[in-house]
Amino acid sequence: MSSLLKLGFLASRNGSSFRAIVDAIAAGELRAEARLIVSNNRKSGALAFAQERGVPNLCIPTERDPAAADIALRDALEAAGVELVVLSGYLRKLGPATLARYQHRVVNIHPGLLPEFGGEGMYGRRVHEAVIAAGALKSGATIHLVDEEYDRGPVLTRRELTLAPGETVDSLEARITALEPLFFVETLRAIAGGDLRLP
Repeated sequence: MSSLLKLGFLASRNGSSFRAIVDAIAAGELRAEARLIVSNNRKSGALAFAQERGVPNLCIPTERDPAAADIALRDALEAAGVELVVLSGYLRKLGPATLARYQHRVVNIHPGLLPEFGGEGMYGRRVHEAVIAAGALKSGATIHLVDEEYDRGPVLTRRELTLAPGETVDSLEARITALEPLFFVETLRAIAGGDLRLP
């Protein structure tokens, strides 16, 4: 019997993995509860989706006072009973209060293979540009735990794909964007079932 995951989500824009996970929960494909989603962007599509689907949601802007936002985020996740935090395109570095409270309990998906194509400034399309520029034969997506350094937390699992002849940044981006949401759902299912253990 798999355990019930009590999930919190952070998203800055559309939150495609968040949407896929909420759909999987609704379909009975994942034993989890979406306890809260927080965005730093009041106009994010993820917040609008959460409102439509009845997922508790909150906007915590980070620009003006990052330290206060960090504490507010930690407190909001705790108050919602969140046990595992899922990043779904959250374009802000997590602060020390949140990281300390949720050590080894924040998971992120990176649109490339780590550690080769990660680090500060390596997100979204920039990753695919770097892969093409390097002449790499493979790319993919990496699900990893989040710590205080960009893309340096322990890797949980990777999904690789082979670059096609004539692969472009656009085609690579489309292929990886398409595989990410289901990959995230499958990984959370493995965590819930005990097949993938967190530290």
